[in-house]
Amino acid sequence: MQISAMVAQFPIGWDVEANLAAITAALAQARPGDLVVLPEAAVSGYGPDLAERLGALDPARIDWAVERVGELARRFRVDVCCGSLLFDRGGWWNAAVFLGAGGERWTYRKINLARIEQGVLRAGATLPLLTVRRGEADVAIGVQLCREIRYPEQWQQLARSGAQVFVYPTNAAHRDAPAGVWRSHLISRAAENQRYLLAANLADPDQHCPTMAISPHGEVLGELAVGETGVLPVTLDLAQVSNGNLDQQRRDVVDLRYTG
Repeated sequence: MQISAMVAQFPIGWDVEANLAAITAALAQARPGDLVVLPEAAVSGYGPDLAERLGALDPARIDWAVERVGELARRFRVDVCCGSLLFDRGGWWNAAVFLGAGGERWTYRKINLARIEQGVLRAGATLPLLTVRRGEADVAIGVQLCREIRYPEQWQQLARSGAQVFVYPTNAAHRDAPAGVWRSHLISRAAENQRYLLAANLADPDQHCPTMAISPHGEVLGELAVGETGVLPVTLDLAQVSNGNLDQQRRDVVDLRYTG
């Protein structure tokens, strides 16, 4: 089975309306039927001043904006996975929200919080699979957010659960981050699990994680330039997804256990 996808890169700030305008412009370039991946916190905004800004965020306004993205998904006939801070159950979460062309909605709450999020946001505790219908078949998707690139065991658990595609919204722009490290992480997560990986970062001159698409063989299928606004269309051939590496693990020596 082949599916069409698109990852988008654009600036993100604390202005929800400006974020919505950027999202609208990106989705207008998608093909009907695309799986579209947008950056972490693309709706709500995000930044190093998270702790100071959080108290000024309007949960109702963010909920409205998320609903607006859902309307855009239906209008452009695409499935959208985008990031946003969300207020729920009495606290704030860093989440990835799936908004389907048919009105479907699904949420993943970030498990491994960044340092600026710890003690400020609540952490999720499960690794659910997202299932997207394509024709007569289901496509299983595993979602991770930003810092979670550093925790390969979570990606492996998603692959073992049946994920065929990894979706990775991130908001990674730190001037002091060593060049190339997160790019290498992305290729490793795709190749070691033999899954497609779609990564979407914000456009920022200091971004240290690329917006890119990677094949199950670790081949870079496309990559956007650092700091530039743009979209990357790609076609995924799910026949290339394999459990070859996972099946050869010596689980009699090392065996990971999921407790979520």
